[in-house]
Amino acid sequence: MGECAGLTREFAERLEKRLDELKWLYAELYHNDENAFRYFLSMLERMYEARPEELKVLDREREQSADWYRSNEVLGMMLYTNCFAGNLRGVREKLPYLKESGVTYIHLMPLLASPKGRSDGGYAVADFRQVEPELGTMEDFAALASDCYKSGMSVCLDFVMNHTSEDHEWARRARAGEKEFQDRYFFFDNWNIPNEFDRTVPQVFPTTAPGNFSWCNEVGKVVMTSFYPYQWDLNYANPTVFNDMTENLFFLCNQGADIIRLDAVPYIWKSLGTDCRNLPQVHTIVRLMRMAAEIVCPGVQLLGEVVMEPSKVVPYFGSTEKPECHILYNVTTMATTWHTVATKDVRLMKHQLGQIFALPKQYLFLNYLRCHDDIGWGLDYGFLKQFGIGEVGHKRFLNDCLRGYFYGSDARGELYNDDPRLGDARLCGTTASLCGIEAAEYEGNAWKLDRAIRLHIMLHAFLFTQSGVPVIYSGDEIGQLNDYGYHNDPYKWDDSRYLHRGAFSWDEAALRKDTESREGRIFNALRKLEITRREHPVFLAAADTWIIETYNDHVLGIGRYYDGEKLVALFNFSPQDETAWVNEPEDYTDLMTGESRRAQAVGIPAFDFAWLLWSREEELKREKEAEAEREAAAKKAAKERKAAEKKKASGAKKPEKNPVPEAEKMLDKEVEAKRESEETAANKPAERAEEARKAEEEASEAAAERKAAEERKAAEEAARKTVEAVMKAEDAAKKAGKAAQSKRAASGTKGKKKGTKK
Repeated sequence: MGECAGLTREFAERLEKRLDELKWLYAELYHNDENAFRYFLSMLERMYEARPEELKVLDREREQSADWYRSNEVLGMMLYTNCFAGNLRGVREKLPYLKESGVTYIHLMPLLASPKGRSDGGYAVADFRQVEPELGTMEDFAALASDCYKSGMSVCLDFVMNHTSEDHEWARRARAGEKEFQDRYFFFDNWNIPNEFDRTVPQVFPTTAPGNFSWCNEVGKVVMTSFYPYQWDLNYANPTVFNDMTENLFFLCNQGADIIRLDAVPYIWKSLGTDCRNLPQVHTIVRLMRMAAEIVCPGVQLLGEVVMEPSKVVPYFGSTEKPECHILYNVTTMATTWHTVATKDVRLMKHQLGQIFALPKQYLFLNYLRCHDDIGWGLDYGFLKQFGIGEVGHKRFLNDCLRGYFYGSDARGELYNDDPRLGDARLCGTTASLCGIEAAEYEGNAWKLDRAIRLHIMLHAFLFTQSGVPVIYSGDEIGQLNDYGYHNDPYKWDDSRYLHRGAFSWDEAALRKDTESREGRIFNALRKLEITRREHPVFLAAADTWIIETYNDHVLGIGRYYDGEKLVALFNFSPQDETAWVNEPEDYTDLMTGESRRAQAVGIPAFDFAWLLWSREEELKREKEAEAEREAAAKKAAKERKAAEKKKASGAKKPEKNPVPEAEKMLDKEVEAKRESEETAANKPAERAEEARKAEEEASEAAAERKAAEERKAAEEAARKTVEAVMKAEDAAKKAGKAAQSKRAASGTKGKKKGTKK
């Protein structure tokens, strides 16, 4: 395997560290198929040798700094190449704008070749090594990736693992009857086995693409199509599929992609009698891919797309000893965020974030508000049940509220994949339109617009407060609205996700310099948040995080601490001004205004937030400054005393050197004494007046200081009493409830006894 000099030795050393586990897992998954494993190893070496030297240098740098992607300087942006700049060359020309936006990595949504009208937005790939012609070539992508690398940016690409397009070469040869290629998919001679699968496998798109199988006329067989009929599921039980798909992945990495999004990864292993979701073999495959990437291209990160409940998401991180994905989408927090916007109630968010904060710090999430996909309401309905909230009814409320169908709602969204039979549907729309900006501008209501922009900015502040990698959806940085033009396109009109996949408006982006415009207000506010996040280590993923109790169900409180910095972050989801009943003792600085601010009974305007920072370094600096001021004042006072003493001493007459007669001496003394007596008598009123003035000034300053101290003490005491009153009221209510319950129980017992006696 090439234990020779130079670069090949580097490959051999990486392989040797992982070979035992690699071989064991591969043999377990593919029943000791040694030929397939030898081919797999030869493929790894071939892809390593084909990797450009520029990328190998990057690999070595990142091996030395393994946590580079955990930095608080990382900021991502998701964008469609054609919507953003027409093609890949256009994106290269727009890199300065991305740099200005603070972006350090760009996620280029699916750009590989896929058939028009049957592309599922690019997720039905016909060729993993060719770019969609209208977007450019693979050489254009490599040039863009190189420019990004030189500009300090990373590039993310989607890797569609679960299926290929029916136009892929493998699918075409399968339709031609070649058994080898039919074995790369799931073909069945009749509907017997597919019907058995359908007993346990849920449908992905029950309304737009019902069923999990489709009929293939060319060969007269049934083929598995879990998503759309034109997307054929790959059979990863066939080692050839795993080997060749892994090679396709490394081909994209060698073009310059250094973050790979594993699309629909929970679905990739199929087994009869199961739901074909999150099976153990899926984790084996992801672990094999992780080790293979660490051998061939260790600078590449695997980003897992797992749209499941939290208990199913976390296992895709693997373990500390045997990691799987580097990063996972934080789907649950995204959905819970929009639930909180609709309900104005933060209790579910507190519960959900509490689970996230309890996870090990090496687990890194990708956090976002909106993306190319819909919003699925995968919430914790077990938690909501205690408040009398049912799943079907609540989903209907959320969809009505965020479409503007609910009284008082200015949100503008549309349903996706509505299933009236089950009362289930998902939601589409841009962040700005869901926040009410679209409705406010349509109505020409400046007050509503101000409030909607505040909500838009507050949600991004919440996004940046979470641990992990924040990613903005292209257009959100200028508050871009929904694009209803898709209704007129026959290729798009049945997929409402195109509502938020509209073309980027460069005319609106040009207004970002105008601080009075909607675009300028949002762009500059987000830039300020991004810069603030970069400047303070408290935003690092390694920081301790916890929920701060605000005693207000409309206000979310998050605490962060790292290396001498403590952040109190407060978010008001209510359309009314609210108070966060917190009582943090330290001296804080408001990061948005730079002014000192107490973290006690903090008032938060409607749809606004507060970032309050305490810094040990700043506190020590203030203490040193105060000490220096005290020392300077002491030195000044000592200097003034010395000057006064010197002046007083110089006033006494020096003795004469020449001898004089005794009578003359006595006469001189009498004259001098008389003169001094007259001068003293003349100066005494002025000295008394000066002393009185100084005493009055000192008394005034002391009184002002006492008054300020009394006011601070009174404010702190009022805040403390308010919090104590709230807590006592809660305790009293609980005791009253228990007393009433005991009284009813006693009354019932007494009634029974009287009835028995009678």
